[in-house]
Amino acid sequence: MTRSQSLALTLAIPVVLLAAAQLVPYGRDRTNPPDGVLATFDSPATRQLAERACFDCHSNRTKWPWYASMAPVSWRIHGHVRAGREKLNFTAFDAGNEDVREAAGEAAETVTKGEMPPSDYLLMHPEARLNGAERAALARGLESMFAPYADSEGGSGESRTRTAVERGAARGATAHDESSGHERDGHDGDRD
Repeated sequence: MTRSQSLALTLAIPVVLLAAAQLVPYGRDRTNPPDGVLATFDSPATRQLAERACFDCHSNRTKWPWYASMAPVSWRIHGHVRAGREKLNFTAFDAGNEDVREAAGEAAETVTKGEMPPSDYLLMHPEARLNGAERAALARGLESMFAPYADSEGGSGESRTRTAVERGAARGATAHDESSGHERDGHDGDRD
């Protein structure tokens, strides 16, 4: 086999595999189910932030991008959306479901920790990227919204999320004072 034939074969194999992957039916269903009970947002600002950063995976209002129909990317996207809707669905909120109550109790914490939205989602959706103030505002709003549903077993979800929000706020409030070269914590008053 010549070098050019070897190169052609090396290029042809991935193309054939990619074409064959398109025949796998998983991940092709891009229809959104009808909305159920919409979660009650504490404010229009929280709703806007959630729609921007969460709704593609955590609602029945997913905006399917063109590449969501191309395997193997479609498999990953479909899996994210399916798992997100099962965990917490803002447009089909079921407060009677224990798993949903648990996810609601953890929502602010995952936003505060930067676990949501996931980094691979943010690569293709820069509009979902939240700055520190937006992340803190969304976390506070989610905490306020879901406090009534927090799981009380083993400590309340509300106290878990409040602690996480407070930690995130403290991290955000700590800044480096350029003029003195010291860190400041954003609080007025004397330090010990």
